[in-house]
Amino acid sequence: MAELELIAAIRAALGPPGERVVRASGDDAAVVAARPFAVTSIDTAVEGVHFDLATHTPADVGHKALAAALSDIAAMGADAGEAYVSLALPPAFGDAAALELAGAIAELGRATGTTVAGGDVVAAPCLCVTVAVTGWADREGETVGRDGARAGDIVGVTGRVGGAAAGLALLGENGERARSTLDPAVADALGQRHRRPLPRLYAGRALARAGAAAMIDLSDGLATDGRHLAAASGVAVEVDPRLLPLAAGVSEVAASAGTAPAVLAAGGGEDYELLFTIAPDAWDAAAAASDVALTRIGRVLDGSGLRFAGPQAADLDAVRGYEHL
Repeated sequence: MAELELIAAIRAALGPPGERVVRASGDDAAVVAARPFAVTSIDTAVEGVHFDLATHTPADVGHKALAAALSDIAAMGADAGEAYVSLALPPAFGDAAALELAGAIAELGRATGTTVAGGDVVAAPCLCVTVAVTGWADREGETVGRDGARAGDIVGVTGRVGGAAAGLALLGENGERARSTLDPAVADALGQRHRRPLPRLYAGRALARAGAAAMIDLSDGLATDGRHLAAASGVAVEVDPRLLPLAAGVSEVAASAGTAPAVLAAGGGEDYELLFTIAPDAWDAAAAASDVALTRIGRVLDGSGLRFAGPQAADLDAVRGYEHL
């Protein structure tokens, strides 16, 4: 297809805009009916850096690109709103693949209440997907930053961790050996955790309403993101690795790689779970309101940095998560 034909086909795949959108794709810019506070973020996924088309379908790429951006909105405790998608397409990618990618974005958008309100399509040497997202809040106090943790808070995490790192390991050189130790359904689930993460939007809103003091999404790994939260809040975050809620199969994959499960989970990113701190007397309300399990994994102390407790502390203190540069 020519550029304008492809854009028209993508617009059709995305479906009608949500009720907030006054003018969407087709005009020079989107016009959106705003709530008092806009919460914005942007993420880019680059072929050969964030994904490999040998192991990811176009739909995987589209889903993950939107999920990663929405995870930042979840970490702020905001409602999902609009997404703006830029597709840089290599010559060999093809129209069908581009529509498959856009269709997956539309599908996750419908599931999360996110409208794709605009975007751009350009030619490029490799596939690159940039997604800007806008979330909404009615009051400043509804949102949660990284800077509110206080000594005495509980450190918690949503869902289970390590699954994305284990799923990535299954795609690597020793993946078949690791896969042979797993039930096929478990191996497939780990692959899904890596290729099709789910942003914890509902849990993020529930935690914000319950009084979470600080929150960050685990995009770059607990070892990196925990340090970000500690630095922003000016506190020490202590995590007991024995309490980490590991995804099924993480222990087996770690053993195949010759590493400890907690090291794999702490150093691997892209779980897109939420790491948060909350006062002890607010924990029960948060756990009751969340749509996924919450697990206590540590505490906030006076001091600075991320600390690990227990016999694995020395090994884990040296672990670093993903860094882009």
